Amino acid sequence: MHHPLLLIFVKITIFSLMLAIGSNLCFEEMLSLWRKPALLLRALLAVVVLVPLVVIVLLKLFNLPPEVITGLALLAASPGAPLTTKRAQMAGCRFSYSASLQLTLAILAVCVTPVTLGIFFSLFKHLAEKVTILEVARQVIMVQFLPISIGLLLQKFTPNFAENIAQPLNFIADILLLLLVVLAGILGIPLFFKVWGLPMVVITIMIIVSLAIGHSLGDHNDDTRPILAISCIARNVGLALFIAILNNVQQKVIPTIIAYVIVGAILGSFYSIWNKRKLEQQPN
Repeated sequence: MHHPLLLIFVKITIFSLMLAIGSNLCFEEMLSLWRKPALLLRALLAVVVLVPLVVIVLLKLFNLPPEVITGLALLAASPGAPLTTKRAQMAGCRFSYSASLQLTLAILAVCVTPVTLGIFFSLFKHLAEKVTILEVARQVIMVQFLPISIGLLLQKFTPNFAENIAQPLNFIADILLLLLVVLAGILGIPLFFKVWGLPMVVITIMIIVSLAIGHSLGDHNDDTRPILAISCIARNVGLALFIAILNNVQQKVIPTIIAYVIVGAILGSFYSIWNKRKLEQQPN
């Protein structure tokens, strides 16, 4: 698949995912987290500050190939994965908190992603930087903020229409994301073993530490812990790949992104199973 076609496909996928989020999660749900500022601040501290900080420390400690550094930097700068709410529900958690956090992170990505990338660009000089931070912000507005806003506005002014299209949109968005992951996997297979060894160890450490950060910063005796833990590791792969394509480094970073998705899914599943059992054992 040529670079322009891949870029268009990634744009359509992210736009669909964000439109589905905007159409399914209402503004009142997002405000439910905003009404608890301490919990919101801890969540943002975990996902958008501490996880990128962990990545910076790991990249400074270990001598990794430039393409792995670029891939992990893009993932660190892309919070709010589209499927976070579903993964949190699998861990036996409340829908409202995960939905609110997901919507908040997707909207904040407009400023969080460019700022985080700017920090990585300044710390790691060999990172790809063909697009400016302002261009990244503009593109994130187009593929994330705009569709979410459309979805929220549809809910506000045409609630019946929004309700009718919510499920079909979800289905289309999920299929597109699955196709994107499969496509990225096919493109990345020839280079996948370049991520073996030390890079895989670093990716595993990053995921385990991120899970621990989210778990420790959630409320005690509350299911916000697993939601925050899953939100910390669930980076927006579509957005990371989108920025990689803008920088024309997608071939180099796809193996790292795919490795992260696979290891994250495995460790996240183990964590979810452990947490669900723990919640079930608690007295009501």
